[in-house]
Amino acid sequence: MHKQYRIRDYDIKLVIMVIALNVIGVMAIGSAKESVQSKQLLGLIAGAFIMVVISFLDYNVLLKLYWIMYIGNLALLIMVKLPIFGKEAGGAQRWLNIFGFQFQPSESAKIILILFFAQFIMLNKEYLNTFKYIMLCIILLAPPLLLIYLQPDMSTSIMVMIIFCVVMFVGGVSYKLVGGILAVAIPAVATVFFLILQPVENNILIDMGMIKPYHRLRVLAWLHPEDYANTIAYQQMNSMIAVGSGQLMGKGYKTNVISSVKNGNFISEPQTDFIFAVIGEEFGFVGCCTVIGLLVLIVLECFSIARKAKNLAGTIIASGVAALIGFQGFMNISVATGLLPNTGIPLPLVSYGLTSLLSVYIGIGFVLNVRLHGKKY
Repeated sequence: MHKQYRIRDYDIKLVIMVIALNVIGVMAIGSAKESVQSKQLLGLIAGAFIMVVISFLDYNVLLKLYWIMYIGNLALLIMVKLPIFGKEAGGAQRWLNIFGFQFQPSESAKIILILFFAQFIMLNKEYLNTFKYIMLCIILLAPPLLLIYLQPDMSTSIMVMIIFCVVMFVGGVSYKLVGGILAVAIPAVATVFFLILQPVENNILIDMGMIKPYHRLRVLAWLHPEDYANTIAYQQMNSMIAVGSGQLMGKGYKTNVISSVKNGNFISEPQTDFIFAVIGEEFGFVGCCTVIGLLVLIVLECFSIARKAKNLAGTIIASGVAALIGFQGFMNISVATGLLPNTGIPLPLVSYGLTSLLSVYIGIGFVLNVRLHGKKY
């Protein structure tokens, strides 16, 4: 499993960018909620160690365990629903508590599904554009996706579907098929939004249980924030105020000015979903651009590694991790700046949350490993 590698093939710049973004996150978390900063710092150290270890293993050998990964992932997601293991918080049961160790399987599921489909598609790539094979992939995606959705966790469900679409496209799905899916998906999404905006008594999606009332309220609060300024839209509007108030250079790290949105506790739990608001307020436009720039550079570097991968599985792994970091980062920042409805999804490598942090480090470890095994120039 362990091989001899050339040090020049190790992507040091990707490691530096990942750790730099994580350090910014640790600093911002220290300002948002200082009591959990030490945990996130330990997560950085542990994550960096795990990343390096995985980067020197042979991902082709690890991928042979893809069915074990898939079944293990399902087992963890099922255990979340069991009262003896699952822990409820904020009206959702998304955490496992085993022997005092608490983690969120839906976060690790993103990486596990990337690894599973990377191997599954590579072994069956000649059948990828057949109806039977595509339906089989969808059937395999359905159980973990449904279990995540029922926690309930729609935002993570959406992320899993986005990752799946990227993985299938990179795996070699026909452009004609992609065009056909988009021709159906775009009008379908527009129809769903139209139905959500209908009065509750006429909303068939709520009657069918497909859309929960709070999902509808979040969309309405996004479209008409002034009508929900003291309820559903309260945090998002304060987040936008915080980002804008930072102006060019910000109010300063751990600022104690009275006008600080963070200090006024106008955003609950700012260390998680709205960490970008803290960065915007304290580090200003420069800090926001630094975070966005690092996210973009990490995504581009992952795609660059995908192009150099020696096989299809490596290409899918690097592209899948790029999609995870890129799309999830876009969703989180868009929520903090009012471009999307509130989804409750963490900012990769920045938001507080050890499961999310370690999962991303594991994904980056596999990307580094793909680069070490990649084409030599």
